[in-house]
Amino acid sequence: MKNEKIGKVYILDVTNRDGVQTSRICLSKLQKTMINIFLNKMGVSQSEFGFPVTRHEINYLNANLELARLGVIAPLRLSGWLRATCDDVTTAFKNLPKLEYLNLSISTSDQMIMNKFKGKLDHKGILKEMTEAVVLAKEKGAKSVGVNAEDASRTRLEYLIEFATSAKKAGADRIRYCDTLGCDSPFSIYERIKALAEEVQLPIEIHCHNDLGMVVANSIAGAKASLDVGVDAYVNTCINGMGERAGNADLVSCILAMKYANGIQGKYLLDDRLDLKMAWKLCKYASYAFGVPIPINQPGIGANAFAHESGIHADGALKDRRNYELYDFEELGRGDPEIIDTGRQITAGEYSGIKGFRNVYDKMEVVFKDDAEAARVLELVRYANVHNQKPLVEDELRFVATYPDIAQKIFTMTP
Repeated sequence: MKNEKIGKVYILDVTNRDGVQTSRICLSKLQKTMINIFLNKMGVSQSEFGFPVTRHEINYLNANLELARLGVIAPLRLSGWLRATCDDVTTAFKNLPKLEYLNLSISTSDQMIMNKFKGKLDHKGILKEMTEAVVLAKEKGAKSVGVNAEDASRTRLEYLIEFATSAKKAGADRIRYCDTLGCDSPFSIYERIKALAEEVQLPIEIHCHNDLGMVVANSIAGAKASLDVGVDAYVNTCINGMGERAGNADLVSCILAMKYANGIQGKYLLDDRLDLKMAWKLCKYASYAFGVPIPINQPGIGANAFAHESGIHADGALKDRRNYELYDFEELGRGDPEIIDTGRQITAGEYSGIKGFRNVYDKMEVVFKDDAEAARVLELVRYANVHNQKPLVEDELRFVATYPDIAQKIFTMTP
């Protein structure tokens, strides 16, 4: 029976977890921090900010949790990704005592149970491993635990429902439906998630990949299925569609689809904190950080998203933008000119001296209380340049100057 509750769509961005698992690319810990700050300003509900059991992540993760406590990254929830094992849960809370949100992941398809675990776990063993991990996470103080069914799209529906029901009984707060290989279609994912949501009555996370080019359509169809039975939907996204193999659901495209697609627009509740005016800045920063250009035809953000050349189109757009533009470029934070300095430039890098460094910050109207503070921030900016291996943008320079103690933790790793 349809639930009378009206569900809402939230965004759970996984750029800092799944996005950085993309082959041949990476983000520095400072860049991951800036993405969390920008996601918070954009009104995204949650950021899967990394791996609490991975040693080189620990200082960055704790530093970001500190920024959350200071209100710098708030109300954005910072969640860690773990395998659904008690060992991972124990290690995570040892490394990150202030961790409050996490997702526990385990494979559920026959394909992976038989050909990935190779007899180490059977179907009953999967349930046991997962439920014990959920119980332990709650005992350790987790405020919210999501349980991920890896390869859910190839999992027998009866077993998927049994898995999710067991997770709920153990105390899980959400179920993540993972189309790990991108093999779902909008039609199949709708039917499967609708059945899952009806049976389990927990918020559903929709985590899709783009191997067949349908990632945004699948994500929206999955969210619609959850909402149609009155259950909240958490669409998993990555900035600019980054992600393993062919990528994950693009953050901006998913929001635009929920706002403007026929049959979706105005019918479902979208998290009212979301502010697309941050889109242009966020996507350009992520492109620079990843070292991956934004495709010219990227929805909303690409260079051609609002470009018209054909005579009929140009004439129509000039008469009324709605003739050939579905939404306004201003809504995405576009439209302001970008000034490029073609004269003398003084930059702050890993070999900067104090005078050049002070010149950079003077132009940003950042004032240091004394020479000692300036010298300390200079040293951190040098480390930041080594850390990023590319020139810092203004927001990064401001962050280092504003939160030097936290920046130092972010730059520090102990092999």
